[in-house]
Amino acid sequence: MEINSNQQPSSGTGNLSNAQRPGEYLRQLRSIQKRELSEVARELNMPERQLIALEADDYKSLPEPAFIKGYLRAYAKLLGADASHLIRRFDEIYTSDTGLPTNHALENSPLKALGRLQRGRRERLGWLKWIVGALVIIAIIWLLYAGIKAWRNNKSAQPAEPVAAEVNSVSVATTTAPAVLPVPASVPATASSSEDRLSLSFSHPVTVSIHDATGKNLASGRQTQPLTLTGQSPFSIRLDDAAAVSLSFNQEQISLSPYTVNGKAEFRLSR
Repeated sequence: MEINSNQQPSSGTGNLSNAQRPGEYLRQLRSIQKRELSEVARELNMPERQLIALEADDYKSLPEPAFIKGYLRAYAKLLGADASHLIRRFDEIYTSDTGLPTNHALENSPLKALGRLQRGRRERLGWLKWIVGALVIIAIIWLLYAGIKAWRNNKSAQPAEPVAAEVNSVSVATTTAPAVLPVPASVPATASSSEDRLSLSFSHPVTVSIHDATGKNLASGRQTQPLTLTGQSPFSIRLDDAAAVSLSFNQEQISLSPYTVNGKAEFRLSR
């Protein structure tokens, strides 16, 4: 087919003739509308070198057909031309000019580069997710280890509670013979040489059990009022709350604290 490059559009928005190429037609239409190449390149946001190649129908210097068609549509819209005729004409001449189909993809196609870029980004994001996940797991394991170590250190630093000692003390108090509290020689003798006197007072109710040397029960049960007891020593005395009891033997005050275990006192009292 013979192409007449000197044929001009009949008007500023004339149709493309069968002998014209799309780029040539757009260049002539731009010239008729007195638009500068730099102005059109700026409005289409295209490099001037690509616009020059487009107007020269130099398709080997341009990207793949999908991009060229996009350029032609945008250029035609800017100049007020019918883009459908340009695209049809482009499809007719592209293969004869390049020997390639209009649906092919170039080896250096921007679309391929974009695809590689997207795949690269996805791969990087995948690796990044794995790395972040691994770091989170490591942080959780470290926190658990640190927590367990701190708990063990705190546990080992705490002093052992004297449970065993208390149990032993209670065991001794219940299994061995009650302690015998000797009365100092300075204690005055009672009126009867065979009897001794106990005096007890209570700050609040206390359960007591008191027997003399003959086994006589001098006092037992819950006591609240002061007691004065006489009998033969040694006395066997049991108090469930020694701190609430004030005790005197033959008018001599007796301290119960050395013989108190867990608040209870059990002992024998003699002259």
